[in-house]
Amino acid sequence: MTRSDIEAVVVGAEALSLTQVVAVARAGARVELSAAGLERLAEVRHHIDELAHSDRPVYGVSTGFGALALRHIPPERRIDLQRSLIRSHAAGAGAAVEAEVVRAMMLLRLRTLMSGHTGVRPETARALAALLDSGLIPVVPEYGSLGCSGDLAPLAAVALALMGEGSVHGDDGPRPIGPALRELGLTPLVLAEKEGLALTNGTDGMLGMLVLAIADLHRLFDLADLTAAMSVEAQLGTDRVFAAELQALRPHPGQARSAARMRAALAGSAIVASHRGDDCPRVQDAYSLRCAPQVHGAARDTLTHATTVAERELAAAIDNPVVLADGRVESNGNFHGAPVGYVLDFLAIAIADVASIAERRTDRMLDVHRSHGLPAFLAADPGVDSGYMIAQYTQAGVVSELKRCAVPASVDSIPSSAMQEDHVSMGWAAARKLRRAVDGLTTVLSIELLTAARALDFRAPLAPAPVTAAARDVVRQRVPGPGPDRHLAPDIAAVEELVRTGVFDHLVPVATD
Repeated sequence: MTRSDIEAVVVGAEALSLTQVVAVARAGARVELSAAGLERLAEVRHHIDELAHSDRPVYGVSTGFGALALRHIPPERRIDLQRSLIRSHAAGAGAAVEAEVVRAMMLLRLRTLMSGHTGVRPETARALAALLDSGLIPVVPEYGSLGCSGDLAPLAAVALALMGEGSVHGDDGPRPIGPALRELGLTPLVLAEKEGLALTNGTDGMLGMLVLAIADLHRLFDLADLTAAMSVEAQLGTDRVFAAELQALRPHPGQARSAARMRAALAGSAIVASHRGDDCPRVQDAYSLRCAPQVHGAARDTLTHATTVAERELAAAIDNPVVLADGRVESNGNFHGAPVGYVLDFLAIAIADVASIAERRTDRMLDVHRSHGLPAFLAADPGVDSGYMIAQYTQAGVVSELKRCAVPASVDSIPSSAMQEDHVSMGWAAARKLRRAVDGLTTVLSIELLTAARALDFRAPLAPAPVTAAARDVVRQRVPGPGPDRHLAPDIAAVEELVRTGVFDHLVPVATD
């Protein structure tokens, strides 16, 4: 798990922050339930208890689910109804999703329970909080959510664990959760009326993956500005196109920030200064150099929009039916994942383009006909050595995969539940491919970083800018400079690991102009 300054997150009716979600999901921060929130749950539960003992049909309380909603369930079978719901809906398949995704999903479902709009008992919220704090990770299969009526199968896998059924991750693979709960002194939960539905009818899985991706992409888009600046410098490009007055002619906030960061990264470069005079024959740099702020900036602005959507969702209470402030229990469609699914797809598109332009910059550094004096493929002895030739192949393969990941999932819909659920969001699928895209962008930028660092070494004795030199020096802590060919895959992996640690995050000063 990653480190966090947040040791505990108080969960009540108030919205969580993105930082809090990441702290719980990745850094193992504890959760504490607010006393006021628990009191509110007890008050709201009275409304559900009254409906549970009445003859009025209420979806999820006294009826079946989905296409079976017209089936009236007698009072003595309503506990069985909730247990059967979880067992039948825990129908996922495929590989287990990552622990951080499960923890984020559990936290977000807990926040909705604590909103006071789901009608669960206080002990149900306490049980979910205890499971989250226990460190046990329910096994949640990858497939089973259509992103409508909630992330049903994934959330049902968590609810099944609360009931003492299903599996959790162990040191040697999945193990039954029953003994694991007993070892920690935790008691399986017996679900009351509506609680099975409240535990499963949410978009928490796709939202959790969106929040985690947003955290990663802030770091990666910053890194893209740094690697682009290094590539511009290594290829004897100009920094004049990044001037503030030029960027102001097209006033997109993301573009302005990326251009400012690139200017800051290139400040003081002897390499850039060496060809700044009027006698330089080159009039314009290639688009992959000159237009980096425009591409990175558009990605940044897309990320800003996605963050806005995520923050709204973190303040939402997603369930069906919901308990309103006056005690009414009403059906609704807030479980539809379209708002989240769209931005998950938008981000995958932005990632593919940022990766694509980075690969083009890398390729230019390796091509002796376009690199302005660098050795072919940055090899120490071209011909005997191949240098970084195949690293670009790897980049190209990943970029091609990212283009496939950019195909939207949210435009797809497969009707389910006997046509009752006849339009679905596929938001969970959009989130799954976005996670692959984030990993792919990490690889692509790491290879550009590795390549640009070597290209800067070949520009000696001209010195790079202080910022780009610092980035090059960080790489050199793990990967040596130019020399005979060596096993390259471990070098790429080493730089990827450096990127994930965040060591490059603060190299570029925050620009204010």
